[in-house]
Amino acid sequence: MSVVWEAKCRLCRRAQQKLFLKGDRCVTRKCAIERETRQKPPGQHGEEKLNKKITQYGEQLREKQKLKRAYLLRETQFATYMVHAQRRRGVTGENLIQLLEMRLDNTVYRLGWAPSRGAARQMVSHGFITVNGKRVDIASCQTRQGDVIGIYSTKKETTLVVEALKRLAVAPRVEWLSMNLDTLEGTVLAMPKREQIVNDIMESLIVEFYTR
Repeated sequence: MSVVWEAKCRLCRRAQQKLFLKGDRCVTRKCAIERETRQKPPGQHGEEKLNKKITQYGEQLREKQKLKRAYLLRETQFATYMVHAQRRRGVTGENLIQLLEMRLDNTVYRLGWAPSRGAARQMVSHGFITVNGKRVDIASCQTRQGDVIGIYSTKKETTLVVEALKRLAVAPRVEWLSMNLDTLEGTVLAMPKREQIVNDIMESLIVEFYTR
């Protein structure tokens, strides 16, 4: 399992935008990006980097790093997704985003069961999640249209799931997923379209990075 060892707030400050790596903290005033004194890249020379002109390669690298870190992937994992995206029909950048969105841990996060992708990944790896009635503990498992995502029967009374239920009341809904609050199951309605995935990533620059 991929683990982000570096302080997560530093990653957001380096990207100069929220990557939502710390869940609920990211939408409060505790978020580093929200504080004026922390709105510069981390490090002793962070202030200087704000005024430094970035090269074309630097822009491509920054976008790649932002997307990779947002989904908590290692370099080799991300490169593998890029290869799969290039082999698919359609626009490579959109294919890449779709592949990442259809990961099981991200699907759990989008359903609102976890405050962050890291927390969703932990739920999957600890055996909380089922796909079509079968327990799955592989976070990178690709979900497909028609898949039903649920919570394993023995885990429904745990504190983690109880907190997830409270979160569902205010969790934003995504168009490509449906949620049944009675059975606590989510269904993948379709492959998400690019316009349904809200982020500040310019995937075209990432494609240029790998094809330069």
